[in-house]
Amino acid sequence: MRSNFEMMTVAELKSYALSHRDEVEPLRELYRRRTPDAEAVWFQAPQTIEEQERQMNLIQQVITNKGLTKNL
Repeated sequence: MRSNFEMMTVAELKSYALSHRDEVEPLRELYRRRTPDAEAVWFQAPQTIEEQERQMNLIQQVITNKGLTKNL
């Protein structure tokens, strides 16, 4: 039986891909759904404690703004 990867949620796809490591198609579907690099938020490695704290605050804002807190 062939699974319909396009109808699966990301969580379902990840679970399927982990349990069927020999299949490439679920990975292709996950890759197709990824956030393009142009829309990604990039952070450099912090050099000081202050930079680290500032970045953690920015990361929390990004997570909150994208509505990702429900997945944490």
